[in-house]
Amino acid sequence: MSCFNYFDKTFLKIVPLDFGDYHPLKPITVIESKTKKMGRKGSTSSTSSSSSSSMVDPLSSVLDGTDPLSMFAAIADPVTTTVNMDGSRKKRDRDDNSLVGTDFEPWSSKRGDILARYTTTEKLSIVSCKTTTSTSAMSEKVRTRLEELDDLEEGSQRELLNLTQQDYMNRIEELNQSLKDAWASDQKVKALKIVIQCSKLLSDTSVIQFYPSKFVLITDILDTFGKLVYERILSMCMDNRSILSDHFSPENVNDTAKETCLNWFFKIASIRELIPRFYVEAAILNCNKFLSKTGISECLPRLTCMIRGIGDPLVSVYARAYLCRVGMEVAPHLKESLNKNFFDFLLTFKQIHGDTVQNQLVVQGVEIPLYLTLYSPAIDWILQCIAYHAPEVLLTEMMERCKKLGNNALLLNSVMSAFRAEFIATRAMDFIGMIKECDESGFPKHLLFRSLGLNLALADPPESDRLQILNEAWKVITKLKNPQDYINCAEVWVEYTCRHFTKREVNTVLADVIKHMTPDRAFEDAYPQLHSIIKKVIAYFHDFSILFSVEKFLPFLDMFQKENVRVEVCKCIMEAFIKHQQEPTKDPVILNALLHVCKTMHDSVNALTLEDEKRMLAVLINGFIKMVSFGRDFEQQLSFYVETRSMFCNLEPVLVQLIHSVNKLTMETRRVMKGNHSRKTAAFVRACVAFCFITIPSLTGIFTRLNLYLHSGQVALANQCLSQADAFFRAAVSLVPEVPKMINIDGKMRPSESFLLEFLSNLFSTLLIVPDHPEQGVLFLVRGLLNVIQDYTWEDNSDDKIRIYTNVLHLLSAMNQETYLYHVDKVDSNDSLYGGDSKFLAENNKLCETVITQILEHLKALGKDETLKRQSVLALSFFNSILAHGDLRNNKLNQLSVNLWNLAQRHGCADTRTMVKTLEYIKKRSKQPEMSHLSELALRLPLQTRT
Repeated sequence: MSCFNYFDKTFLKIVPLDFGDYHPLKPITVIESKTKKMGRKGSTSSTSSSSSSSMVDPLSSVLDGTDPLSMFAAIADPVTTTVNMDGSRKKRDRDDNSLVGTDFEPWSSKRGDILARYTTTEKLSIVSCKTTTSTSAMSEKVRTRLEELDDLEEGSQRELLNLTQQDYMNRIEELNQSLKDAWASDQKVKALKIVIQCSKLLSDTSVIQFYPSKFVLITDILDTFGKLVYERILSMCMDNRSILSDHFSPENVNDTAKETCLNWFFKIASIRELIPRFYVEAAILNCNKFLSKTGISECLPRLTCMIRGIGDPLVSVYARAYLCRVGMEVAPHLKESLNKNFFDFLLTFKQIHGDTVQNQLVVQGVEIPLYLTLYSPAIDWILQCIAYHAPEVLLTEMMERCKKLGNNALLLNSVMSAFRAEFIATRAMDFIGMIKECDESGFPKHLLFRSLGLNLALADPPESDRLQILNEAWKVITKLKNPQDYINCAEVWVEYTCRHFTKREVNTVLADVIKHMTPDRAFEDAYPQLHSIIKKVIAYFHDFSILFSVEKFLPFLDMFQKENVRVEVCKCIMEAFIKHQQEPTKDPVILNALLHVCKTMHDSVNALTLEDEKRMLAVLINGFIKMVSFGRDFEQQLSFYVETRSMFCNLEPVLVQLIHSVNKLTMETRRVMKGNHSRKTAAFVRACVAFCFITIPSLTGIFTRLNLYLHSGQVALANQCLSQADAFFRAAVSLVPEVPKMINIDGKMRPSESFLLEFLSNLFSTLLIVPDHPEQGVLFLVRGLLNVIQDYTWEDNSDDKIRIYTNVLHLLSAMNQETYLYHVDKVDSNDSLYGGDSKFLAENNKLCETVITQILEHLKALGKDETLKRQSVLALSFFNSILAHGDLRNNKLNQLSVNLWNLAQRHGCADTRTMVKTLEYIKKRSKQPEMSHLSELALRLPLQTRT
């Protein structure tokens, strides 16, 4: 990029440099062109030039009242103002293809890991900038701004000493916010001052182990600054629609935006120190697109060469990492710059072992292995950028360069982390050979094997090499004495073993892990890695009969002695079983192992356990119970249910599932035996029924118990267990008074009457076919239920009691039939027992009269103004019930229906359309055989008109 400035009719041209000879500390040769410029109103100009080798500082030129930083090169190359929209579109399309995709791991995902890993307890220091006030006069404003820029590096700050790491991080965050505040208040010089001072901190390695985290924190501020500058310039172009996208041509940028952009680059060029000048310019690298199509591609090599002037190898490699990061964001297609940064780093890599660095490490008491790990984030990032969509041949070149450097372990590790797993896996044996030749003093070999294992978990090596690879790796891993080093490496290679080998090899690996982690209870510090191993094993062994036949699998589980961790592991196992077990099983190995696992989960439940956690555990245990089947060995199946009931008694959903399973088992027995019960079968059925009757009272949910009593009674009735069925129904009737007014539904309190109405309706349907107990009298259960309904305290504004009474009338009407609508096979209902006996019918009619009286009393009580609408609705509902279930040839019932019809309309609350349709239905039905009496009824049902 060519830069121009204009001071006192002096035109400065920067001579292009040969980057091969470039060094940032060399003086810049400037050609000074004295120009007699054409004025704004038009005048002639003449030009003469002379050459000078002295450094010309544009910011130290004589001031004439004009702000040199606000002027831009009016004499710069003319810009074509005509915009070729089609060309812009094509360029946009090309740029879209060069952007990184979602398969590129962003820097933001690495930020947290770096901050967590590179910490310190040493005291830190930071520089705080002082604030200056601006003047109003133009010349004074210019002079003040130049003084401030000059003051950025001289005495305008104070040093804060003895800060803890947290204090340091808080201070950095304050500076980041100060930057935003200064920018928002239009104090651009103050904002630049903050960024410069923060950038200077990156030259400080006095607390060297904290440097990677410091780099992350400082570059956050640089990123903020770069974004603010870019958005500021972009906002100046909003009058041009072609600028609305990030992909635009410099021809679309107006002069004001270009002037502002150049001003920023001029300000940054005046920064004297190399490191802040490099970082701040790199931060606004994206702004080059406002000036030139080739600006970024020209700046990247220059900035790359600028880093050569940084003497500290750690500082320089992080500078290269930042340049690669910015480069990938703005121009990922410019790979040459990325490669150049890495190769330059390789040329200076020997400095790590030089006297300067070694002396610094001695002073700070840092060992070389720890020091080398400080390079990892930077090298890993540079190589990730290089390896992104790179051809396989580049990996070959990298491997050759590593060999020339003596197979440096740090570089080798970063290469394996950066390139595609497929490329690494193909050359796995080559990498093992290089790892063997590495010097282990600086970077442990087991970390290299771990990186290799991570790649082999994602891609398969040649089949012929797989066993040799495992043997070579495990030779190194098993010799590790430090338990943490061992488990970090073994965790990775377990997946490789599971992926390519049988249970024999997996068992060997698990046994080795147990051997290393059991002494001194080392497993207590490695629960995450051990948990990861379990996940990997069950991810590859979907056949649980094979999994549990691995001899060391259950002993491996015994290392999880911390309860919450143990429970999480058990949950993982059960989730895998439910997901992958396709067929029911009775394998004793699986059953014993999973009962142990489920028991562990169940026993973790206590008074403090959250309901969501209980629900999740119950779902997993129920999933296991459903997958257990002993076929036609029904007794063994029932024994299993009895055992699980005793084991999981604290989880109500599990008990509910067991009751349903036993009921299902009872019906399956009936189906298999086709109703031909032997004494043994009958005894078994009674045992199943007894299981349910004993278990239901232990449940807490009132409606859960009611519905299970009803369901279990129906099952007992279907299996001709009449006395047991009767016991279930009586238990349900006796439980109704305990129903509370409000119940908890999914954490919210709701009225219970609608649920009670639903349950009683289902119970009535069953009572139709339940034969009377010979010792309890006629309709004993119905009478008892009516007493319970009468005594239950109903809501004052509720009509559910009358709706229940109406349903009772439906039941009694059905019981008056000579033959009931439905029956249970081999069970004689009351229609068979009584055979239309007059005493039974008389008792039934008496009950009907009692219920009708209760309904009419309630209708009478609704005669007040505020309840007339409810009275009308209930009257019509009762009328419809009589029409559907009553014998209207009975004069009393016929007159009652007419009275209800009139009551529904008396106060004008009835829906006329409903009344008309009802009457039309009666007339239509009267035309059917034996329904002629309805014609007379229809004549007695007037329709009242509203006026």
